[in-house]
Amino acid sequence: MKRYQEIKSEALKRLEQERADNAPIIRITMSTCARAAGAEETRKAIEEVLEERGLTAKIVNVGCLGHCYAEPLLIIDNPAVGFPPICYYEVTPNKAKLICRSYFEDGDPSFEYVLGAMEENDLIPPVTTFPRFSMEQRIVMEHCGLIDPWNIDHYLEKDGYASLASILEMQPDEVVEIIDRSGLRGRGGAGFPTGKKWRFARLQENTKRVVICNADEGDPGAYMDRTIIESNPHQLLEGLAICAYAVGADEAIIYVRAEYPLAVQTIRHAIKQAEEYGILGENILGSDFSLHVTVFQGSGAFVCGEETALIQSVEGKRGMPQHRPPYPVEKGLWGRPTVVNNVKTLASVPPIIRKGADWFRSIGTEGSPGTAIFSIVGNVKHAGLVEIAMGTTLRTLIFDICGGIPNKKKFKAVQIGGPSGGCLPEDFLDTPIDFDSLTKAGAMMGSGGMVVMDEDSCMVDVARYFLEFTQKESCGKCTFCRIGTKHLLNILDRITKGEGKEEDLEILQQLAEDIKKGSLCGLGKTAPNPVLTSLKYFMDEYIAHVKEKRCPALKCRALIAYYIDLEKCARGCEVCVGSCPVEAIFTAKGRKKAIDQELCVKCGECMAVCPPEYDAVFKVSPPELAPIVERPPDQQPKKASGEK
Repeated sequence: MKRYQEIKSEALKRLEQERADNAPIIRITMSTCARAAGAEETRKAIEEVLEERGLTAKIVNVGCLGHCYAEPLLIIDNPAVGFPPICYYEVTPNKAKLICRSYFEDGDPSFEYVLGAMEENDLIPPVTTFPRFSMEQRIVMEHCGLIDPWNIDHYLEKDGYASLASILEMQPDEVVEIIDRSGLRGRGGAGFPTGKKWRFARLQENTKRVVICNADEGDPGAYMDRTIIESNPHQLLEGLAICAYAVGADEAIIYVRAEYPLAVQTIRHAIKQAEEYGILGENILGSDFSLHVTVFQGSGAFVCGEETALIQSVEGKRGMPQHRPPYPVEKGLWGRPTVVNNVKTLASVPPIIRKGADWFRSIGTEGSPGTAIFSIVGNVKHAGLVEIAMGTTLRTLIFDICGGIPNKKKFKAVQIGGPSGGCLPEDFLDTPIDFDSLTKAGAMMGSGGMVVMDEDSCMVDVARYFLEFTQKESCGKCTFCRIGTKHLLNILDRITKGEGKEEDLEILQQLAEDIKKGSLCGLGKTAPNPVLTSLKYFMDEYIAHVKEKRCPALKCRALIAYYIDLEKCARGCEVCVGSCPVEAIFTAKGRKKAIDQELCVKCGECMAVCPPEYDAVFKVSPPELAPIVERPPDQQPKKASGEK
């Protein structure tokens, strides 16, 4: 503990020297989602305007604040002028230049671009008054978006690594006991008690143990682990080190997919910094405990999220799940007892050690203590990362925290638990979000991916989409998973094309249940969930596709047609004509436009560009409902070169 205090004291002195000139600090989010929204261009624009105007300010890159819908985000902290730290949203390069000139030269904070103040004050409404901020309960994401992930001093300033320093004065069994009493369950999907897993590893006779952080995040729309690594890598490393000490390991591996280049760079830099400070490596903080951490880049196979397949991958073999028992805690990597924990699980450990097991148990529910982190995507206003207490209802999360469904559409379903999760309808909006309640409803917690769907979503096509993903990602080891999911997908394809038969519905149900029972790993056992839940809660849509050959949501291309209402179409408006990629739109009588149904590829571009004041383009299902307008002889489509 003494060595830790020395390291922290030195870090605080460095930060104090950096801030001695009291210059304004501009924090800009530079995570993957922010960069995709143009954060790098925004930072460059800020640098340019500061240089042009001779203004003095420090630019600090920070991670994701979780508010991905508002990226790029900018926080300006200038206590010298009496303003609190101010957060700006959707800061484009031009907007960044305007804000900097207005703020630093005229003393005008540009309120029209302000999301809110980051502290309580009497001048600007704080962000904590907004549901998207105030209703969260951040433990793992407490410092995300507020500190520089590439500067270990920022983490030390927030009492980072204090938990690691404190457990070095305990016996490993005491640490395991704290985690066990906290009730922390694995955040990777299965929800297995973390303390129990650690204890099993300690009981093994083989003393050469290893711990692995599973950051192989492959669910469509899920980016929680990536964001934590990019925004606060040292909290993950601290949790990993505590885990290694508790189970008696001196080797740790962070398994992260190669598709996360920024996360890989960030965690490697963090490991290097921690080693330079004596917080990782040999004789950590002057103790007898040593830990060497390496990064292993996975090749992007979804099945490698399963711990035995992950271990096979690290060993240089094809990532395929193995029979259990023996479990990895008994015989894992290279035959050694191996503890595999998810990023969110390990990042939850330092706060538990620092504040106590009882504090953690006071959050969430009896069976699922603590918080859950979700990436909310789809048809929702405020998409992004949200950390909430377990037990919060789906309705509160989707409507109160994330703002509900945009464009005045109605809620239809939520897919929770990734591609292997279940689709829950409106009747389940009051379901508490915890491991047991979601399983009972037919879904699963999963790793935390959540897709919100509005009334325009076709649940048959949604089931087909997610099954297509899991079918492609099957390792092929199990007959039920390899062949069964392919048959399921073929049937769903036929149904969405209007070629389904009534007996297909019974086959879907029976085959899905057989695949769940006959598959070896979690991928195969859960792959049919979207099919089973959509059959259970949205059978009317399947019947419409099979019996009536129509798609009620007007999504399945084979079952819809576009047409132009001649009464609404404006004379002489040519917008839709220019948008059509196949020249299917022609001029009918009265200079009104019509669609050649034989040529139309149903891309929807004409509907997208039709001026809202006319709203003349419509979709119908089945296609026969579209009125047929004869194409004049002088407007026949041009033939391609060489076509007869």
